[in-house]
Amino acid sequence: MKKIYRLLFFRILGWQINGTMNPGLKKCVIIVAPHTSWIDFFIGVMARGAIGLQMHYVAKKELFVFPVGWWFRWMGGTPLDRKKNENKVDTIAAIFSKRDVFRLAIAPEGTRKKVDRWRTGFYYIALKAEVPVVAVAFDYQHKQVKIAPPYVITGDREQDFKVLEQYYRGIPGCVPESNYKHD
Repeated sequence: MKKIYRLLFFRILGWQINGTMNPGLKKCVIIVAPHTSWIDFFIGVMARGAIGLQMHYVAKKELFVFPVGWWFRWMGGTPLDRKKNENKVDTIAAIFSKRDVFRLAIAPEGTRKKVDRWRTGFYYIALKAEVPVVAVAFDYQHKQVKIAPPYVITGDREQDFKVLEQYYRGIPGCVPESNYKHD
């Protein structure tokens, strides 16, 4: 399958991958931005296939029912019950302790719409699970998926956000006018 993904992603679609995902990094939070279109999911699936490593996501449990539930799980999805009165950060962080491999991909904007700040869930998940954050940018202008080295968060959210946000400066999303504007 990796060969097929590579053929489609690199040759047919004309994308490149700049940077690497270390196969030895079995647990991390992958923040993917800018997230401005439904096409981002497709680009992420293609990039993941070309890289050839398991990557995961969480989504509302209602998506994981017949007839498409098997497909969401096959694509790396884990159902999340959003109606329960439980801390979602704790719930997602607990998944890391239950799995040998869990590379959680999440959009820090939390939506495809324009936002004025990143949401903090990814940060607290990484902190609680004690896993590094890998910044991944989808640069539609240059057709590149840019992968930064793993970053171990310090607990100083303001400083950590400054470090992480620098990887996304000047990178246009699929819908550039919806890009998050960094300070």
